[in-house]
Amino acid sequence: MCRNIKQLFNFEPAATPDEVEAAALQYVRKISGFIQPSKANEEAFRRAVAEVTEVSQRLLESLVTNSEPKNREVERERARERNAKRFGVKPVE
Repeated sequence: MCRNIKQLFNFEPAATPDEVEAAALQYVRKISGFIQPSKANEEAFRRAVAEVTEVSQRLLESLVTNSEPKNREVERERARERNAKRFGVKPVE
């Protein structure tokens, strides 16, 4: 599950709130062991996602770097190439 959490810092354009929330959801799923919590745990699960989202957003806003921002399209293409090599699948053009 955690492989789905992508790096969100130092991209242009910056990570969207939806991307930060998706990463928080994956994190909470991983540490709780629940993909979908029971009714008894639903409120705690949702609260945890909201809190992790908030803390993650604050972290991203406070980090600094001297590196040039990464381009999302370039990084996406590199990932496709890695997957093609790894799984022997021709990249989609």
